[in-house]
Amino acid sequence: MNIKPIKNDDDFDAAVSRMRSLRNVKPNTPEADELDILATLAEAYEEKHHTIDPPDPIEAIKFRMEQMGLKDTDLMEFLGQRSRVSEVLNKKRRLSLTMIRSLNKGLHIPLECLIKDYMLDNEKAV
Repeated sequence: MNIKPIKNDDDFDAAVSRMRSLRNVKPNTPEADELDILATLAEAYEEKHHTIDPPDPIEAIKFRMEQMGLKDTDLMEFLGQRSRVSEVLNKKRRLSLTMIRSLNKGLHIPLECLIKDYMLDNEKAV
């Protein structure tokens, strides 16, 4: 076992390649230990160098609606009257704290997605 830190994308690619070659190893073997160590190193490298930002809150809501087969009217339970649902989904109105809590609790959309700042359609990028 010759394990070294993952310092760049080439090291990462080499670690992933080695992990692929070890994917069918038997548990409690030196090869299984090597696979665990490489997976931990690769995960740490990815988290540090290839982070994925949370999605736009409205896109997160639309994605969850698609996953759950929901229609706009189904969001009335979480956002209020039908016109408010339309305004939120079309980025004419911001999510309120109450809406955010309700969406998180009812649709299990992570708070870090829902609280992310986003621009309304009538705002200009600076």
